[in-house]
Amino acid sequence: MTELRRCAWAGTDPHMIAYHDEEWGVPVHDDLRFFEFLTLEGAQAGLSWQTILNKREAYREAFAGFDPARAARFDRRRVARLLTNPGIVRNRLKIESTVSNARAFLAVQREHGSFDRYVWRFVGRRPKNNRWRSLADVPARTPESDALSAALAKLGFRFVGSTICYAFMQATGLVDDHLVSCFRKSPRRP
Repeated sequence: MTELRRCAWAGTDPHMIAYHDEEWGVPVHDDLRFFEFLTLEGAQAGLSWQTILNKREAYREAFAGFDPARAARFDRRRVARLLTNPGIVRNRLKIESTVSNARAFLAVQREHGSFDRYVWRFVGRRPKNNRWRSLADVPARTPESDALSAALAKLGFRFVGSTICYAFMQATGLVDDHLVSCFRKSPRRP
């Protein structure tokens, strides 16, 4: 039996492998999932994805199941309690940004009908299927992530720099950056 070839970043950790195999690069069309990944990618800034992935369930509990309507109502006392939660990254700016991002997220939903409808326009409403041969080929940012970052920042989102936005786009399947050698690589679209 031959072992499946994966993108090298998945490593050998079972959580990372499961994330790679089952989630990363799969197109998302659910606003709660989009808010989850905006929160987690922002929390990752300066840290490894594995660290955040290991804290994911604690984040889910701390931020009301990633429900932006509930997170938008968090007050200073709730933020203060979150700063004592060892299950999440206890960084005041990151915690406060999740609350303010929830409010901005709701504003996008009101204006565009859904965050899904809004965000997919940055890739022409269909996944961008890249054909990278090595991890060294994969960029940290692209013109699309630059545009998304600028648009989100203009709407009041925080922790949405272009590199964070590109990781968000990869995670939610707006782009397929699985290497061509990876068993999860989507076939080339016409």
